Amino acid sequence: MSTEGSMKAIIAALLANIGIAITKFIAAAFSGSASMFAEGIHSLADSGNQVLLIIGGKRAKREATASHPFGYGRSRYIYAFMVSIVLFSIGGMFSISEGLSKLEHPHELEMAWLPLVVLGVAIILESFSLRTALGEAKHARGKQSLVQFIRHAKSPELPVVILEDIAALVGLVLAFLGVGLTVITHNPIWDAIGTLAIGALLVAVAIILGLETSSLLVGEGATAADTGKIRDALKATKGVQSVIHMKTLYLGPDELMLGAKIAVDGSSSAADIAKVIDDAEDAVRAAVPTTRVIYLEPDIAR
Repeated sequence: MSTEGSMKAIIAALLANIGIAITKFIAAAFSGSASMFAEGIHSLADSGNQVLLIIGGKRAKREATASHPFGYGRSRYIYAFMVSIVLFSIGGMFSISEGLSKLEHPHELEMAWLPLVVLGVAIILESFSLRTALGEAKHARGKQSLVQFIRHAKSPELPVVILEDIAALVGLVLAFLGVGLTVITHNPIWDAIGTLAIGALLVAVAIILGLETSSLLVGEGATAADTGKIRDALKATKGVQSVIHMKTLYLGPDELMLGAKIAVDGSSSAADIAKVIDDAEDAVRAAVPTTRVIYLEPDIAR
C-alpha cells in the first residue's frame, strides 16, 4: 500500500473532522441537542485519531538502533491501536453517558433547524472524506472486497480511516434522525436515543479496530498468496533441493522477515552454498519486494 496514499486519506479526514467538529459544537451550544454534542465529541475524537496516525507514521520511519535492531515499523500498529482506545473511551463512552443524562433530564430543542442544517452539511463533507479513502484503498486492495481489505491489510491507516468515516456517516444519519424525530414529535427523548445509538456505534467500531490492530501487534505472517510466492521462489533457485520449513513475520506494514531452512547438496562447498543463499534471497525479494529481512539456513535433506 502506498504510504503517500494513506497520508493523503488521513489529512483529508483530519481537515474534514476539524471543520465539522467546530460547526457541531456551535450548533449544539445554540440548540441544546445532545445528539449534536455527541457528534461534536465524535468528530473531535476522530481528529485526535488522525493526529495519532500521522505521529505513528513519522515514528515508524526512524532508523534501526542497537536497542531496536529491526526498526520501528510496528509503531504504526501501536498508534492505530491507540486510536481504538480513544474512539472507545472518548467517543463511545462519553456519547453513551451524555445520552443517559438526557434521558434523565430531557429538554426541548432550541433553533432546531440549525443542527439539521449542520448535520446535512457534515454528511456531505464526510462523504467526500470517505470517497477519498475508498479511492486510495482501491489501488491497494485489488480484487479483495472492502471487508477482506479491512481484515487483512497490513498497513493500518487506510482501514482505520475508512472505518472511522463509515462510522461518522452512520452517526450523522442517527443524529439527523434523532433531532428530526424530536422536532416532529416534540419529544426530546428521540434526541437522547440518537445519542445513545451514536455511542453504541462508536464502541462497536472501536472493538473491531482493537481486534484487528491487536492481531498485527501480536505478529502476523505473510498472506497465503505471498507465502506461496516465497516458497516457489526458493524452490526455483538453482541449488535449492527443497524448502524444509519457513516462517514469516511482519516487522511493520512494509517490511516482512523470512526465516527458512533450505536443503542443499551435501557435497557442495561453502562458496557454492553461499552463492545458493544469495541467489535465493534475490529471488525472494523479486517475488515479494516487502521481504527485506531474510535468514536462510542451509541443511541436508534427510
